[in-house]
Amino acid sequence: MALAEKSQTATVLDCSQTRLSSTNQDVAFESASITDKLAQHATRCSSPPRHSAFNKFILYENKLRFYIIISNASDSRHRIVKIDRTSQNDLNVIEDETDYSGRQMSAMIKMLDDGNKTSGGIGKARIIFGIAGFVRFTAGWYMIVISKRSSVALLGGHYLYHCESTEIIPVCFNNKVDKPAEEQRLLNIFKQVDMSKNFYFSYSYDITSTLQLNLTKPKRFGKSKWWFNDRYVWNFHMLCSPFNDQSPRGGQAWLIPLIHGHVDQAKLNVLSRVVFVTLIARRSRHYAGARYLTRGVNEEGNVANEVETEQIVSEALTTPFYVPSSEHQSRRQPSPHYTSYVQYRGSIPISWTQDTTSMSPRPPIEISVVDPFYTAASRHFNNLFARYGTPVIILNLIKRREPVPRESKLLEEYTQCVRYLNQFLPEDKKMVYHAWDMSRAYKEKTQDVISYLEDLAEESIQMTGFFHTGSEPYSHYLQSCWSEDEQYRPAWRKNVRLQNGICRTNCVDCLDRTNAAQFVFGKRAFGHQLYALGVVRNPNLPFDSVAVNMLTEMYHDHGDTIALQYTGSALVNRVETYRHLPHWNSHSRDIIENIRRFYANSLLDADKQMAINLFLGVHGERHGQVVQARGKYQEWFDAENLRTLFPLAESTQSLSDFVGQRGDFWSEYYRPLLFTSLEKHFAFCMSTPPGKFIKGVSYSPFLPSSMHVVHQPRLVTGVKRRWKGTHSSLQNEKLRRKPLSADIADESQLMHQSDLFRCSGVLASHLLNPKVPSEELSEYHRCIDHRQLMLDAMYDGAEYMDQLQYMRFVEKSSGKGDLTVADEDTELYVVHVRSAAIEPNSVKDGTLSSMYDYDQWLSGVDLA
Repeated sequence: MALAEKSQTATVLDCSQTRLSSTNQDVAFESASITDKLAQHATRCSSPPRHSAFNKFILYENKLRFYIIISNASDSRHRIVKIDRTSQNDLNVIEDETDYSGRQMSAMIKMLDDGNKTSGGIGKARIIFGIAGFVRFTAGWYMIVISKRSSVALLGGHYLYHCESTEIIPVCFNNKVDKPAEEQRLLNIFKQVDMSKNFYFSYSYDITSTLQLNLTKPKRFGKSKWWFNDRYVWNFHMLCSPFNDQSPRGGQAWLIPLIHGHVDQAKLNVLSRVVFVTLIARRSRHYAGARYLTRGVNEEGNVANEVETEQIVSEALTTPFYVPSSEHQSRRQPSPHYTSYVQYRGSIPISWTQDTTSMSPRPPIEISVVDPFYTAASRHFNNLFARYGTPVIILNLIKRREPVPRESKLLEEYTQCVRYLNQFLPEDKKMVYHAWDMSRAYKEKTQDVISYLEDLAEESIQMTGFFHTGSEPYSHYLQSCWSEDEQYRPAWRKNVRLQNGICRTNCVDCLDRTNAAQFVFGKRAFGHQLYALGVVRNPNLPFDSVAVNMLTEMYHDHGDTIALQYTGSALVNRVETYRHLPHWNSHSRDIIENIRRFYANSLLDADKQMAINLFLGVHGERHGQVVQARGKYQEWFDAENLRTLFPLAESTQSLSDFVGQRGDFWSEYYRPLLFTSLEKHFAFCMSTPPGKFIKGVSYSPFLPSSMHVVHQPRLVTGVKRRWKGTHSSLQNEKLRRKPLSADIADESQLMHQSDLFRCSGVLASHLLNPKVPSEELSEYHRCIDHRQLMLDAMYDGAEYMDQLQYMRFVEKSSGKGDLTVADEDTELYVVHVRSAAIEPNSVKDGTLSSMYDYDQWLSGVDLA
């Protein structure tokens, strides 16, 4: 059997199986007919590769080896991976890269079971959801498998999952440990990093990269050993160390990279249109750890608490990233319904520490290393240029003045650092630095914190842009054509929009103030993203609307998760705090969170740091730093990194190539032959903010809940800066047409109830079946009775004859008086009617001659 296998392996090794082993030991297949199977596999290896992802895993195990059967969603492709269990010191993995059909895989499993009859067969089938890697402590390897998952987001038909549970399984069946106490201690420390919280993955979508990178640079890992961005892969040590830092040839099919951070998604119903809002936070594995034990920057330029936040807003008109081409129905073009905006947070890139031995709730800040050339900071910013492009906007929110200098030390050093590095950059590539004491502005109420941050956010978005996969809606072009203001007429964007550059936000801990600032930036970008999708007519979204409240809650969860990972407690100051709208229990909650944070940082951080280092494979106290050669003092940056990272022409072509090569979408996402109830469909059950209805009509989620005039931030009402690609509220008044029925009302105008009936169908139904509310009916009766109320009222200060004359008039008008007309009164009435036809000669000196004494008639005196 073994000889037959070896005779065929030489001819089909490259296309049928790959051996990943630290030794040269051969592991044989367990079937007498394996020769025929390998021959069949060799003929199939010439077929072109398919791109469908594997997302089903079945684990078989016996005393000799593990068998992992991996399959795609449509069960049309199957592969097998074998792991030897007889060796304790070596990890032997055999990957069969041949694609099997369902019938062939069933025959393969039967043959394997027959070949292992002496050892009890291949064991009972067990469903798992992926292999997170392998880890070793003192003796023997462990395999980490994902045993439970849950769907948390959907992007372009690709599901993003949360790791709900994992299991650690010893690879060697008879594992002999020389130091069992030490082995158990390290295993317990390793388990302190809870992999069932805030770890996310995807089978078919690269969750380690932004949407813009996924769509515009599909070949970005061509020169890399790995198929993902290892900066944000927290199980990278468990993926590379078992294979001697080499990427397995077929590892992409069964090894799952995990990111650590936060993923949240919600849908927004906008007048029969569905908008998905996705928030993804990726925490860097470099220089990761607890709050007081990881501060500032290390020698490699990696900062503490580094988190990349991506905000994706898409319209669910079509599921994939492509739509049928308008020119050729058989071809595809990028879907214009996806947008994204990326932000960055990280500790101040200076070497500084805080001494926690004094048990002080606010330990003093000390700058540990004073480098006049700021070498570590230069490496950090050079890395930002390489990853995000230029410009880099720095928002520094630490305090400026303090009774006892703490944060102000960092402010001076950081300002000097940016000033020093900026002097060597080209003029158009210099970093934009904003230093603002956000805490002082909030406490002294000298500035509107939210309005000032919205100013900075608008300026940042204009400089960096955001990613949009298509052109602006055609309605924007029509608005630009109808605008009478030639000077401020915006240009209609016909191409995709790209984000070049990043906004880097920080405070001391990069938690409370940073999260509030990032929310304001996200809110401003949210308006621009909705405007680019054609959902709103104006990107100025008011607070207290359903859409902004939903985004606020998402950023609260985002900030709480990051704070718990870094400090062990949730946020202390939230967005409502800086809006001066605190909740009634906010003070007590802040006290509890401060106490929890102090307890965790003082007593638990050391163990937490040890567990993170063991999980990430960091040894020693230097966090895996590699001493690098000092670069040039003036040319501290790479000229390649200052070029435009995402050129328009190249990115547009790459985007078209990406959507043209993804041909397996329908069979992966849609399952026509599988019955699935709507209650189990993720897109149907996705969290949605509670909608508002007035008189049975859907209420716009972009209008504030209170019925009053919405005051825009001073950026919008002033002339300091203008947002690109749309009209201001003043320009909208100059349009030559009436608003279209499908347009959404401008949030800056007073809300009227007529704005609710902009849909033609709802308007027609309302007109055919009018309903008068009780409030309007009572108001109508008050209007009718108003005249009678005025008649009954009389001024007490009037003279007696005037009062008597008024009362007689009221009696006659109300019908209570004597309405019998005497004969002489009838003759007098005829004379009065005849006198109404005034002749020209009756006008003397510009006045009419007196033909009738009205007062005498009213008093009842006979005028004859």
